Amino acid sequence: MMTKKKKLCCCVWNLLLCHLLLATVVCSKHHGNPANDLVEIINQNRTAQKLPRLNDSPGLGCMALQYVELCKGNCSGNSAVNCKPPEDDFTEVFAPNCGVELPTIGTITGLIVGCQSKYTEPSLAFADVLVKDKKSLSVVRNKSHSEVGVGLIGFHKGPFFWCVLFSNGGTNSSFVLEDRGEGIKQKKGCYSGSAFPCNAGHRSAVLFNCVITLSCLFISMLIQI
Repeated sequence: MMTKKKKLCCCVWNLLLCHLLLATVVCSKHHGNPANDLVEIINQNRTAQKLPRLNDSPGLGCMALQYVELCKGNCSGNSAVNCKPPEDDFTEVFAPNCGVELPTIGTITGLIVGCQSKYTEPSLAFADVLVKDKKSLSVVRNKSHSEVGVGLIGFHKGPFFWCVLFSNGGTNSSFVLEDRGEGIKQKKGCYSGSAFPCNAGHRSAVLFNCVITLSCLFISMLIQI
């Protein structure tokens, strides 16, 4: 028969394993696509003001990723990106790199870009990095928008960049990707509406945060035994 001490020890270990399992499940939720999460946050903000939801455009999302990838090394201390590519880059660089069909390139009606020294959850990125003032909030709530795309990328030992592009194009008829984006060779970052998972760099950053969390929880539970 088990002694009371052994039973207590088993109960404690079972509780410890349950906590670790719960933390693991929470961490696993963040292995998706945070660009999609940010699109949903933007739409929630708009619908709260009785504005229509925006279509999630993979073409715009891919171009947003191209934008921030070009701006690496230009992150200031106040989350501002000191980088402004020429407007021609949208049609001559970003669109071709993404495989956007040229006849479907529409008008960019809004742009928000920001950066931070490390990865930030989409909800915090929205509030603390991208929409910090009335000017950027007015861009989110502009009535002329009909679609949105989000791109993000992190650099080794460098900051994370977020970019949001808005357009007034028609759903499924503007910024259309050739072969539905199957030909895109995405090596870095994430973009909204993509059928591809985030790159290894982003997954590693999130996984590292989860490992630290799990380790701290494990140690704290051992101390209580």
